[in-house]
Amino acid sequence: MRPFLTAEWRYLVMLNYEVDPDVLRPLVPRGTELDAWQGRTFASMVGFRFLDTRVRGLSVPFHRHFDEVNLRFYVRHRGPEGWRRGVVFVKELVPRLAIASVARVLYNEPYVALPMRHVVEMTGAEAGAPGRLEYAWKAGGRWQHLAATTRGAPRASEPGSEAEFITEHYWGYTAQRDGGCAEYRVEHPRWSVWEVDNTALDIDVEGLYGARFVPFLRGQPSSAFVADGSAVAVYPGTRLSPGEGPPPAAETPRAA
Repeated sequence: MRPFLTAEWRYLVMLNYEVDPDVLRPLVPRGTELDAWQGRTFASMVGFRFLDTRVRGLSVPFHRHFDEVNLRFYVRHRGPEGWRRGVVFVKELVPRLAIASVARVLYNEPYVALPMRHVVEMTGAEAGAPGRLEYAWKAGGRWQHLAATTRGAPRASEPGSEAEFITEHYWGYTAQRDGGCAEYRVEHPRWSVWEVDNTALDIDVEGLYGARFVPFLRGQPSSAFVADGSAVAVYPGTRLSPGEGPPPAAETPRAA
């Protein structure tokens, strides 16, 4: 099967917050269940560069390179081969109205278009020099942002670690308007991660994500790191039915 979308996802700042599972359960798509690491459920604020974007091999002028910031959490679905670990997006911010509109109207992906900007200062970071990343968006009349500074050189995440749990997902799940769920596969090599010295999250939590997330995202993250990222391929999706395997195909545009 040919991928629906190809791109590079680079310099992913990941701020991870332990969230009460009762807050996340109403957002879990049918046919999936909350996934946990050592009994803890997480939501992650993620900012990254979306580069060389192509849909069915074709690039769209002025829409190849852009930033994305999303809030996501983690679920799993039992496929024929065993558990498929995936992500669900609460909201995805991009600077391109066309991308947000198509994803929202055609695929029910929770995209919003806002002015965005970034700072990427990663020269020498692969060799261990300090790096700095910031992803910012303008909402509610002011600029908001997430940021991190890296320490040391990136390393592969340890098997069974929290970093592996957060970064190694190869499925995405999206609730549909009729109550169903779309599942799509994401292909990429294993990512390496930097440790971080400092993080920042300046955000109107209630305005963007609702009051339910305020007690969690206003505190310090449980963990934070930066992933180097890679080329990715997103494949056409399938619809899930509760208690059943995937029936007929329905294309879905992206995951992380």
